[in-house]
Formats: sequence, structure tokens, C-alpha cells
Amino acid sequence: MRHQGRIRKWLATAAGAAALLSVLPGPAATATADEARPSLVGRYLNLHQCVYLPALGGDYFTVVVPGRDGRFTTGTNTSAAADADASCGPGDGNFTTTVPVTWAQTLDLNAGRYLNLHQCVYYSPAQRDHITTVVSLGGGEFSTGSNVSDTRDTTPNCGPGRGLYSLVPLLSEVKALDLSAGRYVNLQQCVYYYGRNGFNDHFTTVVPTTRDGRFTTGTKVSNTVDTAPTCGPGDGNFNLIPLLSGTKALSRT
Repeated sequence: MRHQGRIRKWLATAAGAAALLSVLPGPAATATADEARPSLVGRYLNLHQCVYLPALGGDYFTVVVPGRDGRFTTGTNTSAAADADASCGPGDGNFTTTVPVTWAQTLDLNAGRYLNLHQCVYYSPAQRDHITTVVSLGGGEFSTGSNVSDTRDTTPNCGPGRGLYSLVPLLSEVKALDLSAGRYVNLQQCVYYYGRNGFNDHFTTVVPTTRDGRFTTGTKVSNTVDTAPTCGPGDGNFNLIPLLSGTKALSRT
């Protein structure tokens, strides 16, 4: 009883009343569409696409997130600032970056509910070589339609290719990632390799290819940090290279 009396006296003071109000629930509020989205410390998704080519040419190799081989890294990040240029690893002395398809694209994650990642894959029968792009360069030959909007994209928007390289629709894809589904954009990269009869071909996928399940990835939005990529098995000719495959959890808040 003496304890209850002391509590009543404490609540009667200004400090006691303020403390009580601080723990009581306030009135329910209805969030607008913009308020429902997490506040974005990393407002911008800076996609860095680094494309490597050996000295003798004929084997383009794309990375968007760092693999376990630190020589082929990228600067892909989320940040409060937009990046102007792609940041790429030095390569291995044989493979070095090639400027024409090494680009950076900044996507404003406040611009809509969906991160529409477009993956465009091109192939040259003469070179027996693939080129993969996921970022845009002003509607050029190897550009993509990657964007953020309130609309789900259902068809990849790809440039026509150039020279010996033509678009491969079966391996090109778009993935609409719902940004309201979690804190992290888990961007996954799966790299495959073919080497026979004097031809070498590295082939990269970043978004799940629903039309060809052999080269899928686990790219998604969730509240869990992915620590390893989920990659398709390949097709028997192209085999997965774990050393060059990777995942990066990009925090949005």
C-alpha cells in the first residue's frame, strides 16, 4: 500500500506524467504510400558494371558484384550520393576492363515501389562469346531498361547489339523486385564458363532467367542478408565458376 501511494504521488508530478505518456501508445495513423516505404539512408543504388576482356579479345566477362576473387571487384553500392563512374578491380593481368561496355548507372530507390532489373545477353557465333549487360548507357547498342518505378516491368528492354553480337532472348530477362519486401537488395551474380576447341567463353547472369532455368540466380529483396549466391547448375557445356560468382546485400535503410 505504501508503494502504491508513492507511485500516485510520482505520477502527479510533471516528470511522472511525461514518463507515463512516453510509454503509452499514441493514436493510430494511416501511412501514405511514400511514408510506408522505409526511410532511405542509401537512397541511390549505384550499379557498377565492369566488363573484362583478355588481351587477345573474344571473351567478354561481366561482373556487377564482387566474387571471391578480389581481382574482379566492382563498386556497386547503396549511398546517399550518386556515383559518376564505374569502379572496377584491376583484373588478373590477362583480363582487363574494356571501356565501351563498362558503365555505372544510378537508380533512385525513392522513385517507386519496384526495382526493375533488366538483363540483356548478346552472343556472337563467330567469336562463340557472350556479353551480359544490366545497366543502361543512353539507349546504346548494349543498353538495358533497368529502372525504379511503381510499375512492374514484364519484358526486358534491350539494345539491338552491335557488329557480330546479337540479342539472345532466351537468356535475357527482367526481374521486378518489390522494394517493400525487405531491407536488403540481395544482388547475386552467377558466372559460367565454356572452354573447348580453342574457344573460351565466360557468361554471367544477375537476374533469374525464368525461360531457361539452368542459369538462374537468387537475386531478391528481403530482410535477410544473403552470404552466398544461389545459382543454376548450367547446361553441361557451361559450368558454374564459384570463385567468380558472388552476392552483395545492399542495405536500403
